[in-house]
Amino acid sequence: MKFHLPTVLLLACAAAGAAAPAVAAPACVAKSGEQRAVLLELYTSEGCDSCPPADRRLSQWKDQPGFAGRLVPLAFHVDYWDRLGWTDRYASPQYTQRQYAMAALARSRAVYTPQFLRNGRDWRSAGSPLDGIGDLPAGAAITLELGAAAGGQLAVGGTIATRTSGGEVWLALYENNLESRVLAGENGGKLLRHDYVVRRLIGPLPPDADGRLALRQKFALEPGWKRADLGVVAFVQDKASGEIVQALQRHACPA
Repeated sequence: MKFHLPTVLLLACAAAGAAAPAVAAPACVAKSGEQRAVLLELYTSEGCDSCPPADRRLSQWKDQPGFAGRLVPLAFHVDYWDRLGWTDRYASPQYTQRQYAMAALARSRAVYTPQFLRNGRDWRSAGSPLDGIGDLPAGAAITLELGAAAGGQLAVGGTIATRTSGGEVWLALYENNLESRVLAGENGGKLLRHDYVVRRLIGPLPPDADGRLALRQKFALEPGWKRADLGVVAFVQDKASGEIVQALQRHACPA
């Protein structure tokens, strides 16, 4: 025997289905832990022939087991090599200014390329950037939430709660899987590959009197940037010493 639903009931079921709320996509969120992560800044240039090995070194840590959440790499391309035969399209005077400012905060005259800074201090080791760090406590708690890259912008939300006075917040938008065919200068004729290249830098953002900051920022995106290769890093820096007290990375989520 066959049973048939009345037409009215079928329409009611269809209406109920149409009215049912869509299941929300999981938020693109990252949260820092109690342990301090290592912010590893590389100051580099496509015009410098000793820089490509350092660029490759930074890239090799991308897939290293045990580094996720503990190592936060960023590549800042400086512009002072541009006058020597090749203009680095990733370079910015803002990143050059940061390199000099970080040296001044560390009371150091060491400004060169390639230069690594590990949590704000010059680092020249051939070993792992996690060597000798131990389980340092975090100086801030960070939550990052990324929106979809749409309309030429990437929205970044979240919260910062610093645990020490004198902290300031920075946000860096980076891109992976970049290539350049260098036609002149010290690297003329070479195909260079880059990861964690800083595309935009926002900061310093001051927390309130209680050490808290609600993130409500938008990054303007260039048309040629690959949305799937973008990500955001938030880090908290002691404005008096330059020490990085916590850092957090969140790669872009699928659209």
